[in-house]
Amino acid sequence: MNHPSAELSRFVAELSFDDIPESVLRRAEDFLLDCLASILAGSSSRPVQAIASFARTMGPAGGPSEDMVARRGSSPLFAALVNAASAHMVEQDDVHNGSVFHPAAVIFPPAIATAQALGRSGKELLVAAVAGYEAGIRIGEFLGRTHYTVFHTTGTAGTLAAAMTVGRLLNLNPAQMLHALGSAGTQAAGLWEFLRDGADSKQLHTAKAAADGLTAAWLASDGLTGASHILEGKQGLAAGMSQDADPARLTSELGSRWALVETSFKYHASCRHTHPAADALLAVMQKNKLEFNNIASVVAHVHQGAIDVLGPVVKPTSVHQSKFSMGTVLALIARHRHAGLPEFDAALHDAAIADFRDRVTMRLDPEIDAAYPKQWIGKVTVQTRQGQTLTGRVDVPKGDPGNTLTRPEIEEKALRLGCYRNAAAPEEVQSMIGKVWGLAECERVGNFL
Repeated sequence: MNHPSAELSRFVAELSFDDIPESVLRRAEDFLLDCLASILAGSSSRPVQAIASFARTMGPAGGPSEDMVARRGSSPLFAALVNAASAHMVEQDDVHNGSVFHPAAVIFPPAIATAQALGRSGKELLVAAVAGYEAGIRIGEFLGRTHYTVFHTTGTAGTLAAAMTVGRLLNLNPAQMLHALGSAGTQAAGLWEFLRDGADSKQLHTAKAAADGLTAAWLASDGLTGASHILEGKQGLAAGMSQDADPARLTSELGSRWALVETSFKYHASCRHTHPAADALLAVMQKNKLEFNNIASVVAHVHQGAIDVLGPVVKPTSVHQSKFSMGTVLALIARHRHAGLPEFDAALHDAAIADFRDRVTMRLDPEIDAAYPKQWIGKVTVQTRQGQTLTGRVDVPKGDPGNTLTRPEIEEKALRLGCYRNAAAPEEVQSMIGKVWGLAECERVGNFL
């Protein structure tokens, strides 16, 4: 009998270090460093501090797992909760295009917290992370495009990815892993409506995905059962959250196609849906030696998913909401040639940025929409103040696997993020980098700071 949930659970439960190609393991280390730096960069923000305060009130006074926001020990549950909230805060964490899923923010925080609590090795942490990426990405692909119109896949699929990551560290057998999947799936949540209000829900999505997935795995290890067909069942996730779910995507090429290496780094500090147009605008400006003040208007040609997510954000009222504003992102690209954290901090009340923002529109492009989500093409049409019409196109945005970041670029990004708002000193970040690059030889995962 075809049972994709069980097949996926078996793959995760039985995955070993020797099964994973070295290139996949090295890329997992890259994404781990990227995630740790993102946690530091987000640590001082108000939403993250609110969740950290909750953890201090509700959680233990100490513990074996590293809360990187409060710089203290905590339980695995609360360390995962806080670190996952922070990992997604500054919009610099990784993303898998085909599933429209941010894996690192919901996989590494519970993996690190559990590995530290159980005394697991660096190799065991890496295996668990790879398992989480492979499962979570396939679950996101399974849920399909219609899921993403309403649900934030990182909150939904992320809960199940976290459960399978932690389940691997707990050495759950295939039957237990399936129970963990079932318990995670019944908790999976995350709705896009928060964007209309500029609310803080996105941090809660990753915090709860990490914590609820961890909870599901630990409960499965103690015998709690979960639905065995939580993904494809008649009243499972697909039935309630998708109109185009494809169960074949859950198990396609398990063990031969490594979805982790298809994952992209985020170059700009904004929603990934803005990046293709941002890179296309930058290309137009560089080619034509175009300056900020010479641009009369910009049309960003986009896929429907970009309109669904970015469309509700008309006039941003917070820095975080502005990262979901195509106009704001393109304004920063036009002025600074980069949309980084300091640029966003300064942009919210900048009249010139707001004026440019209001001269940017999005237009559905059939070619781009047909290629999405496998490929994220960027196209722009620029009208200059001199009456010229200029067009630009980028087929592989910066950070995608075909235009990826090198290790020196990843280290530079980690230093930039880790030192943001004095979250950590440069020497602390350098030490963290060394620990990540040496993780596979580490007999016991300790603190990264």
